[in-house]
Amino acid sequence: MVASIKLLCALFFFCLLSKGNCQCSLGDISIKQEATEKRVGGQQEWLVTVSNNCVCSQYNVKLDCTGFSSEEIVDSSKLTNTGNECLINGGRPIFKSDPISFTYAWDLIFPFKPLSSQVACS
Repeated sequence: MVASIKLLCALFFFCLLSKGNCQCSLGDISIKQEATEKRVGGQQEWLVTVSNNCVCSQYNVKLDCTGFSSEEIVDSSKLTNTGNECLINGGRPIFKSDPISFTYAWDLIFPFKPLSSQVACS
């Protein structure tokens, strides 16, 4: 009986360790926006930084872009608008130490929200 409890505890501890090191979620994608000193077409320019706060890389990161518009051309290698979704970094991985940044110009800050991503943990 004691051996069974020890084994169960060891398995539980191992599960906690493995989940803590390699499981990422959309909650690990953070989006920070700040106004720049620039105006484009009379609209405020915004600097957006998309970061991955997980040790594993995340790729095919998509944001909700319903209603998104910009007075300036957005770098399509950083943000590709496909209607209601935007693909970040052309679908390439976002690493913990390498956030992706882009700018857009609009009168109000746009409420980007993560929709989906895929995790690559090696």
